[in-house]
Amino acid sequence: MAVKILVLGSGAREHAIITALLAEPGQHDIVAAPGNAGIALVVPVVGIDAEDPDAVVDFAQDGDIDLVVVGPEAPLVAGVADALRSRGIPVFGPSREAAALEGSKTFAKHIMAEAGVPTGRAELAGTVADAERILDEFGAPYVVKADGLAAGKGVLVTESRDAALEHARHWLGHGEVLIEEFLAGQEVSLFLLSDGHTVRPLSPAQDYKRLGDGDAGPNTGGMGAYSPLPWLDESFGSEAAFVDEVIETIALPTIRQLAAEEKPFIGLLYCGLILTDDGIRVIEFNARFGDPETQVVLPRLTTPLSELLFAAASGTLVDQPRPEFSSDVAVTVVVASENYPGTPVTGRVITGLEQAEQVPGTHIAHAATAVENGQLVASGGRVLSVVSTAPDFAEARTRVYQAVDLIGLEGSQHRSDIAVKVVPE
Repeated sequence: MAVKILVLGSGAREHAIITALLAEPGQHDIVAAPGNAGIALVVPVVGIDAEDPDAVVDFAQDGDIDLVVVGPEAPLVAGVADALRSRGIPVFGPSREAAALEGSKTFAKHIMAEAGVPTGRAELAGTVADAERILDEFGAPYVVKADGLAAGKGVLVTESRDAALEHARHWLGHGEVLIEEFLAGQEVSLFLLSDGHTVRPLSPAQDYKRLGDGDAGPNTGGMGAYSPLPWLDESFGSEAAFVDEVIETIALPTIRQLAAEEKPFIGLLYCGLILTDDGIRVIEFNARFGDPETQVVLPRLTTPLSELLFAAASGTLVDQPRPEFSSDVAVTVVVASENYPGTPVTGRVITGLEQAEQVPGTHIAHAATAVENGQLVASGGRVLSVVSTAPDFAEARTRVYQAVDLIGLEGSQHRSDIAVKVVPE
């Protein structure tokens, strides 16, 4: 069935969502707001403010939109989903109150405590003196997080007390900070769709937050990802067994606690997990598709994405079987601007994309691109997500890095070790 869908956002995550929707039979009518130069090549884009509830509602009503998909976190925290629901417009994305699961680390810890969800110890600091005391109590390695939204840059993990204190001091200027105990182990990102009562899982992925090879350098919004995670079979017997445990011990208790507090979660619950010696622990929750994990999860999805999104938005997810995935693997490598994640150099011309997309099994999701004087240019820090699928990780890595090497962007940077650890020696 062809439907009219509005996708809010301007990054590679939104480009990946749109790519998945366009791949379905039915010829959906899709529009993006505000989109980017790459998205504009495949669907119409409109210049409305995605964080303005009234503007989004007016556009959806005037355009007879059947479903609104909220990509980034900021519109959720701004209450865009609330405004749409109040007008009877189906929307995939939680309310402002439920989105506080991402917008406030403190609220997330409260929900986990009430629901009995396993996570690390944490304490809130409101002053520098608080931060000093808690850092000394928890000890190194130090984990300091901005309590509110920080575009993936509010988290610092360091052995240096001075660096931890400086990070806390900086973010205390914007609000409170959360200091947590350090948890060691493999990290996993798992997306689960929710209609407020039922959850349906997607396939696990692993992303790379640090800027440089070998997890060196500062935290970023994510420099690459891969899916599935073959090493889960060793620890849990199968990916399905791992996913089942997350559903039973983390996802459903969280969704039920939010419902009990009259803050039903309708949308995408992103579980940032770590596999410790003591079991699975939650590092963080997000209230939307993760970036860049979306770029490797959705290309493997064989169940129509639109059916899942509509079921979540309409409260009928219980009627949907567990989503199915291709046996192919996927790897994405982020191409970033010079000086990212600091103040990135923008406005530089991008070349070679047509050649890169001719590499078998490869496509490119635009993250921060624009057209200036008829040329495609970088308009932000993370510029492109190059995505390759293949029957195995060795071939997927060969393809993705062949494509990356064909792209020209002066001063650009990318990691060369994405998914290398899952290639058999």
